[in-house]
Amino acid sequence: MITQKTIQEVMNTARVEEVIGDFIHLRRRGVNMIGNCPFHDEKTPSFTVSPSKNIYKCFGCGKGGDSVRFIMDHENLSYPESIRFLAQKYRIEIEETENSAEQMAEKQLTDSLYIVNEFARDYFTDVLFNRNEGRSIGMSYFKERGFREATIQKFQLGYATDERDELTKKAIDKKYNIEHLRLVGLTSKSDLDFFRSRVMFAIHNISGKVIAFAGRTLSSDKKIPKYINSPESEIYNKRNVLYGLYFAKDSVKKQDECILVEGYTDVITLHQGGIENVVASSGTSLTKEQIRLVKRYTNNIKIIYDGDAAGIKAALRGLDLVLESDMNVKLVLLPDGQDPDSYLAQVGTANFTEFLKNNEEDFIFFKTRILLDETGNDPIKKSIVIRDIVSSIAKIPDTFKRALYIRQCSGMLNLTESMLVDEVNKNIKSDLKLKKETGHQQPPPPSEEDSWIATKPVFIEDQTVITQNDGWQEKAVCSILINYGHKPFDETMSVASYIIKSAHELINHFDVELYQRILSEAGKQIDSGNLPNESFYTAHPDEEIRGFAINALTSPYVYASWDQKEMFLQTQKMPDENFTRDAENAVGRLQLRKSKRVIKEMEAYLQNASEEERESEDFMINIKVYQVLLKQRNELAEKLGTVTL
Repeated sequence: MITQKTIQEVMNTARVEEVIGDFIHLRRRGVNMIGNCPFHDEKTPSFTVSPSKNIYKCFGCGKGGDSVRFIMDHENLSYPESIRFLAQKYRIEIEETENSAEQMAEKQLTDSLYIVNEFARDYFTDVLFNRNEGRSIGMSYFKERGFREATIQKFQLGYATDERDELTKKAIDKKYNIEHLRLVGLTSKSDLDFFRSRVMFAIHNISGKVIAFAGRTLSSDKKIPKYINSPESEIYNKRNVLYGLYFAKDSVKKQDECILVEGYTDVITLHQGGIENVVASSGTSLTKEQIRLVKRYTNNIKIIYDGDAAGIKAALRGLDLVLESDMNVKLVLLPDGQDPDSYLAQVGTANFTEFLKNNEEDFIFFKTRILLDETGNDPIKKSIVIRDIVSSIAKIPDTFKRALYIRQCSGMLNLTESMLVDEVNKNIKSDLKLKKETGHQQPPPPSEEDSWIATKPVFIEDQTVITQNDGWQEKAVCSILINYGHKPFDETMSVASYIIKSAHELINHFDVELYQRILSEAGKQIDSGNLPNESFYTAHPDEEIRGFAINALTSPYVYASWDQKEMFLQTQKMPDENFTRDAENAVGRLQLRKSKRVIKEMEAYLQNASEEERESEDFMINIKVYQVLLKQRNELAEKLGTVTL
């Protein structure tokens, strides 16, 4: 088990903007950073990162947390695995106590598929570089493609021999679990090697781990498939993978553009030629998941396809999905008979880059031009093409962008703008109806008032809970505790200590159990000599506490609108500058509310008491208690500037 000391060092070192910046493209907005959320489809960025608080929050889907939580959700890792991930990134040595047998088994099961793939990668690479068959066949092929040895090593290319079960036997000899070999597709059910007599391409996830392989035959036999890939497994889903993205992501962010090609060798050749912002769909139509991967780093995508008929058709497949994602799509067709690999080798990097720049074409206009050329004078074919183009335009979420395409396409199609507008609107309504019927309607983008510094809470909790009794006041106290509890209240205590001390007698009378837990957890920390800071709550194992903390920290100015709920924090400064006064007011309001409720209960008792009860000693004691409560209530009300009837 990882020691608490190591966990704390990781938490203190890992910067949320650095960690998230490895996976999605962030841009500065004031003191914070924004980008497209990697956890749901969105067209307007609502994913906000706060470097000062070291947390993130998506105002579209609600996900939020710190660096560890991001790695857990994004990479589908457990908490310990996420700590290890960040420790490796920041080169922090991990201290561990002895794990239980159950923990060890769980970790081995999680890591095993990656481990056997690493073994296979090393095996294929060793064969390529050090075995006669690998050098004479595999290395010769790669050298013919113009790949340098440094490039071959970087992309971890290899060669699989013709032996029936050599890899499997070597793995078993090294005590690898054969069931794990089967799960990742390295070994067949008959205990034979899946890849034989093929040059091998390692496929990496976004973190650089090998998740699968692709093997290309060098045989001219048409009956043998040119490429075979690892089957899908727990660590490999081809819909979620773009070949080369691990090597391209930094360049994609820097260039603010992702170049998409079709094959593995195209990626490697362009990368070797200095064009590093390039990935491949590996011969499949683009998927939503792949588009989402690209959009983490840029909104601009340039697709390069071969200039033959098959390349043109391939260019048109699946691109409506890109338009739906509100990405800017350019398309370049290479000269007939050329692919990116061969054309770069022929003309060189500078001329290749210039060709891309001079021949890129907007996808909608490209589609219109290409499809119209095929229709000739056939009115039926032309009507089909128009409907196809209108359907693509309707996929574009940006109103102004749609209007621009309609205007320019109307001239190309020889139709009036109003006619195209009507048809586009019909398509939009039809799509919305379909999404509503199938339950796939996307949440609306956040408005400007839902920005990071909001005047209302973005995370709407269960209002039936919050508005009952004293829920709003309890929430105010907890929000201030999380935002400012670690700051000094005065020379003798922290804000957290003041809140716990002042509200101690009220905790057991809270109406919302979550808020009761938050104060109780803070009280335990203070009693043990620790001062809970923001990260104590955002990394808390209790999911509800963690979720509340993220929302409290991402909507710190929510107090300004609470005057309508009898809890206006009467400050002359922003909360960040006047948290001491806010803490006093919030606790005072809570005490006042609780006092009013007790007084109301006492009044009901006194008014409804029987003659016999009125003669009792208890009744006289309760009258005195009632008078004390009235005095305390009036003093609180006067201090808070509240009129009490």
